This record gives sequence, C-alpha cells and structure tokens, in this order.
Amino acid sequence: GEQIAAFAQTEPDAGSDPGGMMKTSAVRDGKEWIISGTKMWISHAETANFVMVQAVTDPVKRQRGGITMFLVDRDNPGMKVETPGMPTWLDPVPSQYIVNFDNCRVSEDAVLGEVGKGFNLGQSWLTIHDRLLRGPYCLGKMQRALDMSIAWAKQRVTFGKPLAERQAIQWKIVDMFTAIRAVRALTYEAAARSDAGEDVRTEAAMVKLCAADWGTKVLDDAIQIHGAMGESLELPLTLFYRYIRHLQIGGGASEILRIMIARMLLR
Repeated sequence: GEQIAAFAQTEPDAGSDPGGMMKTSAVRDGKEWIISGTKMWISHAETANFVMVQAVTDPVKRQRGGITMFLVDRDNPGMKVETPGMPTWLDPVPSQYIVNFDNCRVSEDAVLGEVGKGFNLGQSWLTIHDRLLRGPYCLGKMQRALDMSIAWAKQRVTFGKPLAERQAIQWKIVDMFTAIRAVRALTYEAAARSDAGEDVRTEAAMVKLCAADWGTKVLDDAIQIHGAMGESLELPLTLFYRYIRHLQIGGGASEILRIMIARMLLR
C-alpha cells in the first residue's frame, strides 16, 4: 500500500486488440532487456512509483506466449511520460498519459512472472483491478446523482408543482434507483466469487458492462432532471458523466465485453 503502480498495455494503434497489434518490444541484451515503444492512455503514469509494461518478446507467439510483463521504475531514464495534449479546461488535472520507451534498459529481475506469460498476467490484472472495481467506481457517482436528483425534484417548482410530483421525473428516479441496486448486486456477487477463488472474468465483464452502460444513463437522467443547472460546472454531474462514459471504452470496450460474455454462454 505504499507504492503506486500504473498499468501500461494500450498503445496508439492497439486498443481493443492489444495482443495482435502491440508494437512495444523488449529485446534481451545480456543480463538486461531493452524496451522500445509507446503506450497511450496510461492512468497514473506521472505519479506512479513503477509501471507494469507489456512488451512483445516473441513477435510470432505474441499473446500466446510472446508477451512479457516488466516492472519499470518511474525514474528510469529510458522512460518518458507526457500528457495527451487535451485542453486544460477539459482535463485540468491530467490522469492519463503517454509513456515513451526509448531503449529503456531494465535488469532481468524486472520481469514479472515468466517470460512470455505477461499477457495472461495483464488479463488477470484487468479482471479485478479494472473491470470488477468499475462497479464501486460507478456506484458512488450514481448514488450521488440519485441523491442530488431527489433533493432537486423536491425543491424545484414548475407550473405550480414540485418536479417530484411529475410522473416523467418519478420514473427517471425509479430507473436510476433500480440501476444502482442491480449494479451493486452484480458487484457484490462478483467480489464474493473472486474471494472464493473462482474465475470471475465473465462476472467482472458483466459488472463493468452494466456499470458503464447503466451508469451513463443514470447520469444522463440526473442532468436532465436538473435542467440547465445539470450542465453547469457548479455541479459535479457533467464531470461524473464524462468519467463513467469513458468506461464504455477504456479497460475493454462494451462491445468487447459482450463478445467475451457471449463466448462463455455459447461455449
């Protein structure tokens, strides 16, 4: 709990197909490895103590035994971190970065696990630390949006009545509440199965899929209930929306997660 890690898999041309499109490579040089390539959209890379980097060590085998995971210290002179160049008003405190590796040398003990087994390690990390944890990540924002919407609907008066008496608003609030309960139940079940040692790749994919899709809808409804105030930067709703909307892309796009779940169902 004293070290911050960043996970570096995604590249400019390798998003949903990292195994097949990954270009970052690592070549053995005596007792060292030389890493070269670029990773993009890497969360916390600037503040991390070390970065978990996936690199191709066998271009023929690739994700089937040819990708290795390396632990690279943040102060390694061969690794440079930069921001993606978003306007400051859109991302005033950058959290995702571009990481460049220019003949970055690491020792043999920088290999995490076994040479060639890094892709499987990465998928295991994504299952818990990305997909499963997206449930609680979204739930906090969804619950806050619901609480704000209920309070606003009670105090905001239009045409002589509070919004809370309008059926159109009531139904939105009910849908928000139902989505929150469903995501929370999915999250608890997946977490319990993981704690019991089960393979939860499918369950974690469902958690992220539902949290992202339903969470986006919950925040959209909250903004709609608040009207013009919902769009203002005085409230956190548009920021919450952008954070949750990203989850339909980052960490496994919703379409990719549906493919994963379908494979399990049709196996």
